[in-house]
Amino acid sequence: MIRERENNGIPGLPVLPTLLFVIAALVWLLIGSIRAQDPVAIVGTAIGLGLAVFLLFGLFMVNPNEGKVLQLFGAYAGTAKVQGLRWANPFYTKKKVSLRVRNFESSRLKVNDLEGNPIEIAAVVVWKVVETAEAVFEVDDYENYVHVQSEAAVRNLATSYPYDAHDDDQISLRGNTAAVAEHLKKEIQERLTKAGVDVIEARISHLAYAPEIAAAMLQRQQAGAIIAARQRIVEGAVGMVEMALDGLSQKSIVTLDEERKAAMVSNLLVVLCGDRNAQPVINTGTIYQ
Repeated sequence: MIRERENNGIPGLPVLPTLLFVIAALVWLLIGSIRAQDPVAIVGTAIGLGLAVFLLFGLFMVNPNEGKVLQLFGAYAGTAKVQGLRWANPFYTKKKVSLRVRNFESSRLKVNDLEGNPIEIAAVVVWKVVETAEAVFEVDDYENYVHVQSEAAVRNLATSYPYDAHDDDQISLRGNTAAVAEHLKKEIQERLTKAGVDVIEARISHLAYAPEIAAAMLQRQQAGAIIAARQRIVEGAVGMVEMALDGLSQKSIVTLDEERKAAMVSNLLVVLCGDRNAQPVINTGTIYQ
């Protein structure tokens, strides 16, 4: 594995005016040699002029949050990260690598969740290059590598969790977004470490049932919500009935036998748990008739 090492060359600002001055001087000398018709001076001055021009090709610019990967005849020579005008061996080839924070949204993938339900899922991944040598030499195209491996991680994530959990202790894609996002970030980072990429954030941006089962799953969710609401209503009604019976008993307002208590409990539960408002019936006689 090729590890990154810095090679910033030398500052280019002093080199540029020096080379321009040398080139101007050599041009002046070359003109003088031609006028003097001195073959040796002409050849020497021309060679010197060509060398000075060639040295100009060693100048290169490094922008903020950018690295230049330097190679000498195919061998890695280092990475320049100091911004500004720099100068290095003119034989170096220089490949620009952006160190800026970048993000992309994966396409909407159709996969099966842990329970086998077809779902649509997409994710947003925020990343940056931290190891330029690995990004350039360990993978063929690091940007495409990030996209492909991120989508593969999203597919694997979708098959690891159910879309919706029916148990409070179970992690689901819809109900535990923070835990799922952390899992996704960790898995993508494991895949992209060899490419010199650091994953800053990974989060699900789209999550839905596939169209062919969306209607059925909506009915299922509605049924679950109704059951949960009814359960809450019944729990509250039982508590209110218990409070009513305890209050009547403690204050000695009325004494009820077991049969009348059962009737009272039944009537209260019907009133409290019914979907419609109860119609009052006034009893003008005794409760024992």
